[in-house]
Amino acid sequence: MTTAKRDTYTPETLLTVAVRVFNERGYDGTSMEHLSKAAGISKSSIYHHVAGKEELLRRAVSRALDGLFGILDEPGATRGRAIERVEYVTRRTVEVLIAELPYVTLLLRVRGNTKTERWALERRREFDQRVAELLKAAVADGDLRSDVDIRLATRLLFGMVNSLVEWYRPLPDGGADGDRLADTVVRLAFDGMKAGPDRR
Repeated sequence: MTTAKRDTYTPETLLTVAVRVFNERGYDGTSMEHLSKAAGISKSSIYHHVAGKEELLRRAVSRALDGLFGILDEPGATRGRAIERVEYVTRRTVEVLIAELPYVTLLLRVRGNTKTERWALERRREFDQRVAELLKAAVADGDLRSDVDIRLATRLLFGMVNSLVEWYRPLPDGGADGDRLADTVVRLAFDGMKAGPDRR
């Protein structure tokens, strides 16, 4: 059985297993022995591909961060009015979270105890800042209410989006509930913040 697993083993499957174990046990509570048992391979086989569990953590959170930062370079995030761009970024953030759920879950659970975790937290803050700048621009354009604290709005927006990792589970048949979820988040987040004749 072990031989069969080793025959089909790849760095990608190891990463998948590592992320599952990190999410279940916590990064600090996971040892190489735990990873070895979960993957069904020897520790030496793991070390053949990675330097240790922190390298696996960096690969995992990098995958989540690459997905999030990739959004900011998409046409929907770079063209048009700021309100349209921030709504697009919010919708796509939900979509990336759903597509990369285990990886984003791990990213959101890092606490800064290692060099990799501190790097990930800094990158997360950078992403949040980029979105906050879009929100500020939308206020300046008159499309979002000026009486809403942007820093607070940014935190509440990401609080809502990030909470999805705690309860969202994809449909077994890969149904389109993710699209509905993304639309609902955008409506809830922005309908109350949009400026109107009686709210500017």
